[in-house]
Amino acid sequence: MLDFTNFQQVFTWVIAHGYFLVFLIMCVEGPITTAAAGFAAALGYFDPWVVLIISVLGDLIPDSIYYFIGYSGRFSIVEKFGFRLGLTQARIDGLEKKLKAHFGKTMVALKLTPVIPTFGFMLVGYLKLSFMKFTKFSALVTIPKSIIFLVIGYFFGRLYNIDQYVHYAEIFFPLTVLVIAGLYFGYKKASVLIASKIEKL
Repeated sequence: MLDFTNFQQVFTWVIAHGYFLVFLIMCVEGPITTAAAGFAAALGYFDPWVVLIISVLGDLIPDSIYYFIGYSGRFSIVEKFGFRLGLTQARIDGLEKKLKAHFGKTMVALKLTPVIPTFGFMLVGYLKLSFMKFTKFSALVTIPKSIIFLVIGYFFGRLYNIDQYVHYAEIFFPLTVLVIAGLYFGYKKASVLIASKIEKL
């Protein structure tokens, strides 16, 4: 089982597989996989532009699937999923009101909140809200996020590529692992904070 909290393990897995399997893993956990693929791209394993494209698609395609599950009218799935997350009916009703009154702001907040997007995007589909608007606001968060994690991974990969011929190369990769892992967890915490701030606007 791939441990997404372990950058070195993800990196090793990424360089052993092709674009398609990397794309599938990005559908599950995009940021750390994108950083690992960016690092690998800097070492010549991948084309960074292809990594960026599959990173964006690996985020947007699952969002669209959740939307169409809701759009299909299977509200029982939406409700069961929400209740399993501990969402009350009052919270669900409140989210529905926010989506109708402040769609863009609520979409961005949903996108930045871990786990909740799956339920929220199903609800967006169930409410038959515009798929084009849904995709636009999803991409508004996805594209910058993919670029940032790709650049982070690529930057450290380039440094490692330069440093691999010098004496301290053996300590550089472990240090890179720690830095990227720190940035990844920092992103997770910052996302929750930003989402809570947006909801209060």
